[in-house]
Amino acid sequence: MDGGDGRNRLKTFLLGGLVGASAALAAARRRTPAAPTPPETLPRRGLAAFEDAPCFHEQAARDEQRRQR
Repeated sequence: MDGGDGRNRLKTFLLGGLVGASAALAAARRRTPAAPTPPETLPRRGLAAFEDAPCFHEQAARDEQRRQR
């Protein structure tokens, strides 16, 4: 093994470390603490999200008519 191969590996290792460190710093800068969102402004989850949709009201009316028969 000649000395050139070891130097190339060291350079590659150092360059990779530098790129990885800069990526970690960039990610840390990008991450900003999110302000807590009040519950009334959060989107509704699950089936509750569809309760205001016209298709839900139509289906509920059909279900009600079937129950009355």
